[in-house]
Amino acid sequence: MSLLAVLAFGFFLGMRHATDADHVVAISTIVSRERSIRLAGVMGALWGLGHTLTILLVGGAILLLGVVIPARVGLTMEFSVAVMLVVLGGLNLAGFLGDARRIARGGARPHGHDDDPERTHDHDHGALSSALLRRLGAFQVARPLVVGVVHGLAGSAAVALLVLTTIREPAFAMAYLAIFGVGTIAGMMLITSAIAVPLAYSAKRFASLDRPMALVSGALSVAFGLFLIYQIGFVDGLFTATPRWSPH
Repeated sequence: MSLLAVLAFGFFLGMRHATDADHVVAISTIVSRERSIRLAGVMGALWGLGHTLTILLVGGAILLLGVVIPARVGLTMEFSVAVMLVVLGGLNLAGFLGDARRIARGGARPHGHDDDPERTHDHDHGALSSALLRRLGAFQVARPLVVGVVHGLAGSAAVALLVLTTIREPAFAMAYLAIFGVGTIAGMMLITSAIAVPLAYSAKRFASLDRPMALVSGALSVAFGLFLIYQIGFVDGLFTATPRWSPH
């Protein structure tokens, strides 16, 4: 029973892990224009899947093979998250500016995938299936998956070290990592669905709400990413002779 309690704790810890600030900021840039709650949940699941794959791979290497991650390597993995936040935010800002220029020239805003009546029908009545993934498109599928992988790199060492202090049996430790991953998938699905709720239910009354959401999420992502770049690069010492890294 104590082992089951630890594994259950791993699930809920995974759900809480999904709410980390850098995770929420990054996924907000991805779903800021998504008016379908169901498709937003799919994007959250893809993020969680990418995160879980990396946690299992890197965490498993630490748990099973005794791999030790040097401080500079660990900081580099966290630095990749900061760079990714700047890139994601920049893409949102570029999309917002592109829409603004088209509107200023009197052009119509390009139709998003939620303007497709067939897609809307899926949102209202369809089952969550591979058809939804096909309609998302390759880029929309790959983006949250890759973002989840990068986030998993940054967090895998901390999760694995936490498991080492609790569970000594390798098989149970890997089971904990897997359940932790399932928790992050569930948590991120809830977060992305919650972000999409106001967009979905205000779409008819405020048709252009997605544009300011893209602007706000993009600016926040760039600002937070730049803060992390400074924090990791100079305060934690990635770009100095004496890097200091404690997985968290």
